[in-house]
Amino acid sequence: MEELLIGREREREILNAVKTSQQSEFMAVYGRRRIGKTYLVRRFFNNQFAFFMTGIDNVSMQDQLINFTLALNKYSQKDNPVPKNWLYAFDALQNYLETLPCGDKVVFIDEMPWFDTPRSKFINALEHFWNSWAAARSDIKLIACGSATSWMINELVNSRGGLHNRLTRKILLEPFTLRECKMFFDAFKFGYSQREIAECYMVMGGVPFYMKQMKKNLSVAQNIDTLFFSTGAFLADEYQNMMRSLFKHSTNYIKIIEILSQKGIGLSRLDILEGTGLVNNGGLTQMLDELQTCGFIREYLPVSKAKKTSLYQIIDPFLLFYFRFIQKNKYQSEHFWLDSISSPVHDSWAGYAFEILCLNHLPQIKSALGISGVDSRAVSWRSEKIRGGAQIDLLIDRSDNVFNLCEMKFSKRAFSITAKYERELTNKIAVFRDETGTQKSVRLTMITASGLSQNKYSGIVQNELKLSDLFS
Repeated sequence: MEELLIGREREREILNAVKTSQQSEFMAVYGRRRIGKTYLVRRFFNNQFAFFMTGIDNVSMQDQLINFTLALNKYSQKDNPVPKNWLYAFDALQNYLETLPCGDKVVFIDEMPWFDTPRSKFINALEHFWNSWAAARSDIKLIACGSATSWMINELVNSRGGLHNRLTRKILLEPFTLRECKMFFDAFKFGYSQREIAECYMVMGGVPFYMKQMKKNLSVAQNIDTLFFSTGAFLADEYQNMMRSLFKHSTNYIKIIEILSQKGIGLSRLDILEGTGLVNNGGLTQMLDELQTCGFIREYLPVSKAKKTSLYQIIDPFLLFYFRFIQKNKYQSEHFWLDSISSPVHDSWAGYAFEILCLNHLPQIKSALGISGVDSRAVSWRSEKIRGGAQIDLLIDRSDNVFNLCEMKFSKRAFSITAKYERELTNKIAVFRDETGTQKSVRLTMITASGLSQNKYSGIVQNELKLSDLFS
């Protein structure tokens, strides 16, 4: 596919601020594997770097230093000797940069976590390079990029060492929104409808790299079978590869994800501890925070705001798809997805995946409701009743004394509220009011894929949003 820089307006603004700044800048670009971090930086700067190098996974410090030297030789047009450690390496980089003419010098170090091999003291040398030289100038634009999210957060973003508060800017690159997905498919003339794009998002979660592997002569369903279920499918092992690349010690992260995958409604911290056998300490907190940073899970507070009763839930579409389908394709069917489309399992998945899609588009929901300027927070609620209780996956708690109680429904035709469902909704609102004691107005808000059918029961709905509203 032709290389285009699609969407990413906010990120482009940040990069432009770095580019036009009158001072030296140290920026971190991080996020999950395949999200387009390197692509974004390289396309924005049109590969015009004073120096660029990328780390090599799972090699020795000596090999990394050779890698550095090869890059330095390319840019300096000199035959530099391999330095014996990173202090000498960064000193050589400094000497080279000082020979360049006046003007900004963009230094892009990609996959930086891979350079930090055991006992290499890479971070110490990086600290010295920035603190003793680059920060004192006005023309160095240092961009550090990496998929190993735990390393990027701990060593750069939340560093407690010599790089504490040294970052001047950061970009946590997230998946495409539905709007950006549409821009992508339109740019390459796929001809997909909004519903097809939504179904693609519900599987691939707006990850650009996955979408780039699709072929426009195939339907969404055919592309999914090809990429995930065919013999030698390109993305069949993506889950394992992704977790290993993101987290240096991925075993415990995988334990958390897998226990959460068993309970769509979410689990408390104590539930996670019981299911994984992990220790209740700061390490668990850090892992949960990092999984949230990657967009894999969300911690959602109850209406009471009591953090001790908060729940954790998977909100990454690809993870849901993996556990519901890829992991369960025990017969290795190459047409597993097409064969599953009319099954109850598919319908159950689609309902939950659409809820995740909505949770990932809260700004668009608030905009469609006309409350973008109103202070609000997204919360959940679960009744304490054993019988006759209820659960609400998305409540928008507004500062203007209103709750938007959101019901999300994915159906092929306009969704029709039946007499039974009207009773369930009425009970849900009543139980919520009774147990929380809220005096706020509760507005029932339906978010549907194909619209809401108007009948004698639909009057219970105060706000109706359609799939098209989420593409704004």
